Order: sequence, then C-alpha cells, then structure tokens
Amino acid sequence: MKEREMMVSRLGIQSWCLRGFSDLGTVVEQLKECDVNKVELSGVHFDPVKKPQGSQAVVRKFSDAGMKITSFGVQQFDTDEASAQKVFEFAKIAGFSTIGADLGEGGLAVAEKLCSKYSKRIAIHNHGRKHQFGSIAALKKLFDQSSPNVGLCLDTAWALDAGEDPIGMAEVFKDRLYGIHIKDFVFDADGTPQDVIVGEGKLNIDGLTEFLVASNFDGFLTLEYEGDVEDPVPALKKCVEVIRNSFEKVQ
Repeated sequence: MKEREMMVSRLGIQSWCLRGFSDLGTVVEQLKECDVNKVELSGVHFDPVKKPQGSQAVVRKFSDAGMKITSFGVQQFDTDEASAQKVFEFAKIAGFSTIGADLGEGGLAVAEKLCSKYSKRIAIHNHGRKHQFGSIAALKKLFDQSSPNVGLCLDTAWALDAGEDPIGMAEVFKDRLYGIHIKDFVFDADGTPQDVIVGEGKLNIDGLTEFLVASNFDGFLTLEYEGDVEDPVPALKKCVEVIRNSFEKVQ
C-alpha cells in the first residue's frame, strides 16, 4: 500500500531522546544506528533563538548525512515576537512546515501573525493532565478561537496521562493533526508515568497506525522515548521495529 510505505518512510526520532549527547555528530550516528533519516530537532541540540547564525550549519550537518529535519520543538511562544521570528526563520531555512509549540500569555497572536508571514503552522503539544492543552475540551476551545495555522502535535503517551484515548483524540482533531509523537507509558499505583517500549504500555499502536493510514495523515511522524538517557539507542531501535511492523499489518 503506497500510503503505508510513505508513512513508514517519514518516521523520525525526537532529538530530545538523545539529550544525553550534545555533539551533533554523535546524534547523527545514533539516528543512523536506529535506521531513521528524519529528526525532529529539540532545543537541547540547537537553539535558533540564542544562536540563529548557526541555522545553516545545523541544517547542513543533517543534510550531509542524508537526513532531514522534519520539525522543531517544543517551542514556547509568548509576546516576544523577535525571538519567535528566529524560530520561524529556522523553519524556513530547514524547509519544514510545522513547529511544535506551546503557548504562553500573548503567544497565540504572535504565532498566528508569524504563521501567516512565513506560510508555516504550529502544532500544540498536549502534555498530560496538568497541561493547559492536555484535554480534548481545552484543545477544542483553542482551535475554536484560532485559524487552521494552529493545530495539534499529538503526544500519545501524554494523552493517556490526561485520561484521553490517543486514537480518539486523533479522530476528533484529524483536520488539525499536524504532527504525532508516538510514545508509550505505563503508570504506577499513584499514576506516575514511565516510558516503555512502544506497544508494551497502554498505547494501542496497531489501532494508531491503522488510523494514520486510513486518514492519510500527512504531518510529521516522530518517535519519542525518554528513558535510558545514557544509552537510549537499544530501546529506540526496538521502538522503530515495533512501529514499522505495526504499519506492515495495515491492509
């Protein structure tokens, strides 16, 4: 199936998973070891606000290795338009369409203005039960007062933390689903989450991949596993294998 194959080819890794390693060369080698050529870049590896002059070099570092930056984030937007513009400039240079985002006071207006100026989008990252945009109800309220330039980067594990069904959330917001963080949690007795290999926790990975193919999802597709900071590659490789195998099952 063409849609399935295209989706599998878009799978990348959030560089936050590799936050224990600051050297970009090491990050590139670890991504290759995981057999992916896409990366969603985190501010821990490059900050376009503090070092905008480094944007070209960072993009070249990945492109020379045969890799593509698919998004950046999670970036907090507030009333500081000058700083926000540097993030949009980086998106323009790197050639990706959507920035992973959160919003502080005044951030929506600034983001909307810059989305229009740069022909880019932002995707709000839902971050669990304590997050202002953790629930379906809160996201509906936000999207009712914003343009289609503002959408969702669905973090599947944090949706579970908020008591939401990740697939149900994806269905509700399918028209504004601009990115996915494929991530899985288990929860201890007091509700504290812990990262696990995708498919070993509460996430219905087969249901998710089936939905993504059926809905022709075309946003950025990112694996995120935050455990094993000092040696994350073995777990990341297992996660990649599970996700790819799950897509293979889709008819």
